[in-house]
Amino acid sequence: MTTSYDAQFFPLLFKVEDRHFWFRVRNHVIRTLVQQIVGPLPHGYRVLEIGCGTGNVLRHLEQICTNGLVIGMDLFGEGLHYARQRVSCPLIQGDMHNPPFSAQFDLIGLFDVLEHLPDDVQVLNDLFSMLTTGGKLLLTVPAHPSLWSYFDEAAHHCRRYQKNDLTEKLTQTGYKIEYISYYMASIFPLVWAGRKIAALTKRDKTPNAHQMTANELAARELKITPGLNGILNTILMQETRLIAQRKTLPIGTSLLAIAYKP
Repeated sequence: MTTSYDAQFFPLLFKVEDRHFWFRVRNHVIRTLVQQIVGPLPHGYRVLEIGCGTGNVLRHLEQICTNGLVIGMDLFGEGLHYARQRVSCPLIQGDMHNPPFSAQFDLIGLFDVLEHLPDDVQVLNDLFSMLTTGGKLLLTVPAHPSLWSYFDEAAHHCRRYQKNDLTEKLTQTGYKIEYISYYMASIFPLVWAGRKIAALTKRDKTPNAHQMTANELAARELKITPGLNGILNTILMQETRLIAQRKTLPIGTSLLAIAYKP
């Protein structure tokens, strides 16, 4: 796997993930869908989260998947250091192109990881080979190239996705799509306007922005007042009910998919 992430992000993420609306809403969406996926599975199923980072999502998988084995894997030991403070399940430092195990999994989670990897089609192929027949891939990615910003560059994103693009890449690598939808729809106008204003004022292109460290850029992006954070959390939590019903949202700043190996 090509290193396409800055490990400097981990300390800041570990501090903000518990309270920031974006992580809270994403976790709620993931919890809801994982409960639906693993509920019918027999005891002993296997779940792998690739790119588990600080364990922010992994701890929820561990709480939900009590009848199965949950494993977290990340390329960066720095992230696993924080993950160990949150989970007791096995943690593996490894590259998914050369995984340190031969087992196949009933569910693989890939949460805002695919956009970091240059050859996303090859990644999807590799994951396909790691699934059992009928096994499912649950993934989330940032959506809409029009929302590209300095933060995408600082985070070493290679792309943002359109629904049709992700659908095509999943199907061409052999998956059958069970569900795909945008989410974080309510904040799309706010984020879009912010990106456009930044572009018009050339804020993204100033030398100072490019000279800032990854931590400084992340801090600027993730800074939010408690009041606004609470309001956005409340609004976006309403969307999670639609996701739980597998409704398709027409727009959003993020995209999620459930695909399975036939």
